[in-house]
Amino acid sequence: MSGRGRSYRYVGPVELKAAVRPDSGGCPISSAAVFDAWIAKRSVAELTEPFTFVVGVDGVLRLAPRRSEHVACAGGDMVLSAGEISFVREADRWAVSEVSNQSTGYCPDVTSWSEVARALDDIGLERPSGFTHEVVFRRCLSCQERNIVREDDFVCVFCGNDLPETWNVDPTA
Repeated sequence: MSGRGRSYRYVGPVELKAAVRPDSGGCPISSAAVFDAWIAKRSVAELTEPFTFVVGVDGVLRLAPRRSEHVACAGGDMVLSAGEISFVREADRWAVSEVSNQSTGYCPDVTSWSEVARALDDIGLERPSGFTHEVVFRRCLSCQERNIVREDDFVCVFCGNDLPETWNVDPTA
């Protein structure tokens, strides 16, 4: 795992992680050919919505239908990033049209983009230069609730206390 960024432990509802089956992980996309085969099996309706993704600690992109839980896509394991991703067909190839770090189960920092970029580059997918929608996650030091920071307002929506400026969602990290 040398040269990789921070890994994220699942911090969402315990019952969701408990429901993960050993064979429930997302499809590992290790090459352009694997992606082409995977995307060819998607319906028109599926392609209109974003997909769930994680980048495993091995650096491999894993994809699952949107309504899949990130922890299931990851097979219950730690990740380097997680979120939602959309694809568009451009001329004769697929490209990433939108990608976010929106995962309330892993709450990855926006700095996890480098791992997503690396995974997409490894399979040869055109991509944006960063998350097209960044989600800023913080844990309140007072009430311990996970928050999504909106418009740079670092105030806990649950108790009104200030939130830290730096990522702190996983207290064990």
